[in-house]
Amino acid sequence: MNSKGLLRAACAVWLAAAACGPGERAADLNAPPRAAERQPGVKTPAPHPIAARPRIVAFGDSLTIGLGMRPQEAYPARLQQRVDAAGLNYEVVNAGVSGETSAGGLRRLDWALQGEVRALILALGANDGLRGLPPEQLRRNLAQMIETAQARGIAVVLAGMEAPPNFGRAYVVEFHEIFPELAKRYRTALVPFLLEGVAGLGSMNQSDGIHPNAEGATLVADNVWAVLRPVLEKTSPRRRGEGTPGS
Repeated sequence: MNSKGLLRAACAVWLAAAACGPGERAADLNAPPRAAERQPGVKTPAPHPIAARPRIVAFGDSLTIGLGMRPQEAYPARLQQRVDAAGLNYEVVNAGVSGETSAGGLRRLDWALQGEVRALILALGANDGLRGLPPEQLRRNLAQMIETAQARGIAVVLAGMEAPPNFGRAYVVEFHEIFPELAKRYRTALVPFLLEGVAGLGSMNQSDGIHPNAEGATLVADNVWAVLRPVLEKTSPRRRGEGTPGS
């Protein structure tokens, strides 16, 4: 996609979150972050015990934790259903924190990777883009998180995000290019856009126009599962008595 197409796409994606005029500042996904976490069912995850099963860590912001939804409606819970249906013996851990930026994620990554973690779904960047933080900072933070996970033998699935158009064409293009560039450099699996088929669609989002509703979260889970499943099936433990899972 050329830079003109990216700018149009960014306007469509973030229409509800930001005006398309130059120089206008978009709101964070949920600011202030800690206020959002106090909403029922939306809070910073408590330290979790080491699971009996190896884990898949869904690491992200309010899009991951499922702001405004019940925990069982958030995309990691939907992903767990797909993992179970495929006969793959993993626990999906929701390690989302509302309002999280890539810098915040980098600070708490070691905590999230405790125990037997086999895969990391790295879905950060939305708040960096909404705040207009430097793309190079996002690139550096994501790279460090990928390196940390890979050094522990953890497979990484990188989830792409788009920036709003408020900060101009050059910002949108540079932001967009970070995700495929890092996926190529580190040979990670890539979800091109976490909110594909969800962003900008009223039927798929809550009243704020930013956070997916239950139906939207189901589609987000599908987006991730299409990329995650082949990664898991390479070395995945299966439940006793399970054969090769079907489609």
